[in-house]
Amino acid sequence: MIWTPISIEEIFEKIYSTEKDLNGNLLNFWDLIKIYPEKWYEEEYGQEGGGFWVVGLMGRRVIYYNDIEEGFNISEYTAYGTIDNYYCNQDDLNITILNLYSLITFGGRITGQAGPPIGF
Repeated sequence: MIWTPISIEEIFEKIYSTEKDLNGNLLNFWDLIKIYPEKWYEEEYGQEGGGFWVVGLMGRRVIYYNDIEEGFNISEYTAYGTIDNYYCNQDDLNITILNLYSLITFGGRITGQAGPPIGF
């Protein structure tokens, strides 16, 4: 099977599907951090597909869709337009929004982030 990058239309489908199920504080939070999807550069694995779609932005963190692993992830960024860390979680958008919301609500660190393959 040949991998093809996800289209912006498919990203919007995932966003709209999530938005219809969000409510209360999570919906308010999402409304504050969501951005029009943009392709951002990621050095390790993001070059082949022209980058990964970033859909949310809060401080120095982004929510992006890893279309290689088919899931949403949170990464820090230093320069706008460049994702600092590759993660391969296969989370739905609502879980990723909840993880970021929990980080600012309760503090601490984001847990459960799967990193890139080791030894490749």
